[in-house]
Amino acid sequence: MSALITTQLGEAVPPAPRHAITVHMPGWDTVERFADNPSAMIASFKSVYPRMKPHRDIDTLAQAVLKLAPGQDQACYLFSSLQSAQECVAYSISSRRDNGVDKTPIEPDKIQIRAFVAKNHFFAVLFPAEKRLVVSGFWATPGVGVSSRFAEANLEHLDKVREVKVEEVTTDETVFQGSAHQMIRQRVISLLQRAPIPHHAQPTLSADDVYLYPTGMASIYKPYTYITNHYEDTAVLYGMAFMNTISAFEEFGDSHKFFGLGTDQDLQALEDFLRQERTQGRKVSSIWAEFPANPILVTPDLEKLRELADEYDALFIIDDTLGSFANIDVVGYTDMLVTSLTKSFNGYADAIGGSAVINRSSRRYPELKALFDKLHIPELFVDDAKAIEVNSRDYLTRSAKLNSNAAAIMQYLTRCADDPASAVRCVYYPSVNPSGHHYKRFMRPVTPEFVPGYGCLMSIEFESMAATKAFYDALNVHKGPHLGAPFTLAFAYVVCAYKNRLDWAAQFGLKPTQIRISAGLEDTGTLVEDFRLAVEAANRAHQAQRHANLPLGS
Repeated sequence: MSALITTQLGEAVPPAPRHAITVHMPGWDTVERFADNPSAMIASFKSVYPRMKPHRDIDTLAQAVLKLAPGQDQACYLFSSLQSAQECVAYSISSRRDNGVDKTPIEPDKIQIRAFVAKNHFFAVLFPAEKRLVVSGFWATPGVGVSSRFAEANLEHLDKVREVKVEEVTTDETVFQGSAHQMIRQRVISLLQRAPIPHHAQPTLSADDVYLYPTGMASIYKPYTYITNHYEDTAVLYGMAFMNTISAFEEFGDSHKFFGLGTDQDLQALEDFLRQERTQGRKVSSIWAEFPANPILVTPDLEKLRELADEYDALFIIDDTLGSFANIDVVGYTDMLVTSLTKSFNGYADAIGGSAVINRSSRRYPELKALFDKLHIPELFVDDAKAIEVNSRDYLTRSAKLNSNAAAIMQYLTRCADDPASAVRCVYYPSVNPSGHHYKRFMRPVTPEFVPGYGCLMSIEFESMAATKAFYDALNVHKGPHLGAPFTLAFAYVVCAYKNRLDWAAQFGLKPTQIRISAGLEDTGTLVEDFRLAVEAANRAHQAQRHANLPLGS
């Protein structure tokens, strides 16, 4: 058994550097409290994933701005580009912000953009503090606010901070387009071209076609808005996806269709929908899918989706974050590949970023390239790029360990699921999922430097809520969101994300008795022993519940 975890609720996972992007959420009572009132819980956290609320350095810089722009009970969010600040305002004043419960849009004359400079120029969106709940949705989903490293760099020049005219702001290219950015682009291309699948047509790729973003979500949100605003047609999200990706499709763009199972039945439904849209004189602009999908790792039929995209002239876009560059070779089947570099590519839970890669071999390349070159604004801060570049140097070595640890945990848990007396009902992982053959079709070949695997993420489903809670409480790993980190993380994903939409989530196979696991870099034997002890606790709780003749869902 590993050393007992003593990290306190709301603290970053050790070693907890200044720019840590983790938060520890121990105890099932914390899960329930978070699910019931996430805003209150997040406000109490000392460390948190950056899109959940601004880092303390960002908050300090924002307070300095508010002192220069006095107004009664004002708040603000900070952005490095005018484009993102303007998008924040458009989001906040939109009638779509009226949820009929606790949110209404901000009146246009009560929100404004002002520009400031300390070490670097930046933009502040100022609004009445009472409307924070409305505007915070833009901070949380697109992920285009300033980073903690941007704030830290500018806090060192806080004595020089001053307001400037918005129209006078010019972008310093070295801040968002330096040598570290170019090294990341080249590394991404090198990894995409490493160990290609034999007999697959290899795409033409260039570092000039790698567009960097300040977060993984920004690498989805920004291209999604480029495409939907340009083509003004329906977008399709195929298969389950990360909760904020779903939010982005719901909150931005005028029309989207969601096929959340990602099964053969959904493929037929998608084909029927595409045919119907064509018959009605309408068009689908893009089809998006995760490979595999978060959180239960269903892998879509990439070849069939490519065929449908070609037949109906839709862009085909894959998010390969969970499969990861090291393990899978899918870019040749896409028009564009999007990836959260925050996860296993960066790997140390201390920097955030994302990428979108346009496939130069795509017949849609000329129009995509023109669209990106027109609309893309560099926003990945140089210090974040430097951190990601350094951290990603050992990406393959770490990926091998993440794969092997996840496989070891999965093998143990699968044996448990095969035991009728165990509280473990099943394990969701690409190697054992029914859709796993779609994943295996795109695994890279073994090379002397790397053996491909199935990634670091899995989900475990238990027979009862009693077993689920007991497992979560007994498992001696850190608890909270994130994946691809040096440390193993357990997260009650479904309860935390969908507590108020459990019926909706259930139709896509998501259940509150599931716990998502992101394997880390710990000693494999010790890690498996930690899981064995937690499963034993789940078994005891489950048996006690059965003997008491209580409903299994209680």
